[in-house]
Amino acid sequence: MSSFGQNYRVHTYGESHCKSVGCIVDGVPPGLKLTEEDIQVQLSRRRPGQSDITTARSEFDTVHLQSGTEHGVTLGTPIGLLVQNKDQRPHDYAETDLYPRPSHADYTYLAKYGLKASSGGGRASARETIGRVAAGAIAEKYLKEAYGVEIVAFVASVGKVALPFAEEEDEVLGKEYMDLVRTVKREEVDKEITRCPHKETSKKMEETIRAAKAKDDSLGGSLTCVIRNAPAGLGEPAFDKLEAVLAHAMLSIPSTKSFEIGSGLRGTTFPGSIHNDPFIEGVDPRTGEKTLRTSTNWSGGIQGGISNGEDIYFRIGFKPPATIAQEQATARYDGSDGVLAAKGRHDPCVVPRAVPIVETMAAIVIMDMVLQQNARKATASLLPPLTHLPPTMVLPGKSTVQAVVNGKDVGEVQNQKPGEE
Repeated sequence: MSSFGQNYRVHTYGESHCKSVGCIVDGVPPGLKLTEEDIQVQLSRRRPGQSDITTARSEFDTVHLQSGTEHGVTLGTPIGLLVQNKDQRPHDYAETDLYPRPSHADYTYLAKYGLKASSGGGRASARETIGRVAAGAIAEKYLKEAYGVEIVAFVASVGKVALPFAEEEDEVLGKEYMDLVRTVKREEVDKEITRCPHKETSKKMEETIRAAKAKDDSLGGSLTCVIRNAPAGLGEPAFDKLEAVLAHAMLSIPSTKSFEIGSGLRGTTFPGSIHNDPFIEGVDPRTGEKTLRTSTNWSGGIQGGISNGEDIYFRIGFKPPATIAQEQATARYDGSDGVLAAKGRHDPCVVPRAVPIVETMAAIVIMDMVLQQNARKATASLLPPLTHLPPTMVLPGKSTVQAVVNGKDVGEVQNQKPGEE
């Protein structure tokens, strides 16, 4: 279907060459200051035609708020967002009348629906992600104001050119890479044309993309995304584990091929004695209160499917764009042999423009989880405190209700030993 989320629900619409694309967002809390400019920032980072290593399609992707706000404030009702398509060129796709493009969705859409959009990629086009980015920009604004959440994605690899993930064979992930995860800002990412904040690696990536483009070819790559200051307790124990929902969100983005949380596949090569994240006494960066932290973070900020308060970081792999101008031997729809040299304007590598898509999809997931957890906490806070449970069931020094709602709306009720009144 075309909807994502349970409490923060996003429904996108539109195809590559239709009149407009956009979304309806349900679940935005009332009272959030919101203007079109707040949303436009991420859409402008996503839009095509930003540099000569991206597609030449020229779209400004100006967003128009249709509903759900008044006097610059959200009403709590569904928000409608619309972006006009203005630079369509359907005539560039005449060859797809005869050929299904290799590794594209032309054939599978026909297999599913019995027909498809006559030009462009239809719903399989990256134009569909405009609605996601707009909805995610709203989620980002709320999360930043309410929790201080920061979400930053950056390009980690292009083709065979990659960041130094580990300097030594015996380290799970290297200090240089983890320093980027902990500290990199969007401004640093956007300084580089490739959106890789490591200058030396970025230069090599740029050269690699230009070389592929000169040969009418394309390249894949990967992104790393980090979510900072997300509260502990987000995620569900079984089917909606936080990393599972993040994987769902990320793998729904066009061209994605893989998802790794924390140390990922590299972490599977180490013993538990090295890979485990020991607990230490620390401070909650949002509240300044004492709390448990971990001395390492190979888990990627999630344990048991639930956030633990550390940075949540993950990596997403993208395939090379399927539509290339290089001649390819492939079959026509009627099964006869042929040679396809696709036309149209396409990215030689999608990962630089995928950065804001990944960030905003991450924001949608965290927003959805925050609303779900806050509903649970508010409901639990209405119950009387429990004081006769064994210490193994609660955080030391707090009742079960305080453990759930963080002691904000209930009195100071200490745990009591069995039999005490």
